[in-house]
Amino acid sequence: MSGETLTPFPAAGTPCAVCGESIPHEGGAYCEGCGEPFHLAQRAGLESRDCGRVWISEEHLGLVFGCDRCLAPPSDALDDVLDLEEAALLARVEAAVLQAAALAGELAHRRTSGGSFLFLRRDVTAWAARRGSA
Repeated sequence: MSGETLTPFPAAGTPCAVCGESIPHEGGAYCEGCGEPFHLAQRAGLESRDCGRVWISEEHLGLVFGCDRCLAPPSDALDDVLDLEEAALLARVEAAVLQAAALAGELAHRRTSGGSFLFLRRDVTAWAARRGSA
């Protein structure tokens, strides 16, 4: 990112992660769930598409931005999310082995604020196939 400046708005012309259309200047935001840009009218009265929402977090007393993909995932989307123990069973390895692979950057994962590891089923299956354990 050398030479780039971070702003609260996606650059004009950036494609929206929800609909794929270009986002106008100050007509978008970044989702706090997936980090992707999406259309969001930043001011009342602006003619703009909304592909997400913004609300005030009562816990953090700040604005929270969410895209429609994260706020309304397909009904079976959570079936593809596995915690560390479930993923280890799928990959047929010890949980510690899977955690080490995730920390070494060999396996895509997310960590919750509580420190739990989360994996997508397809990523675990692909990692296990490369490793030869599934």
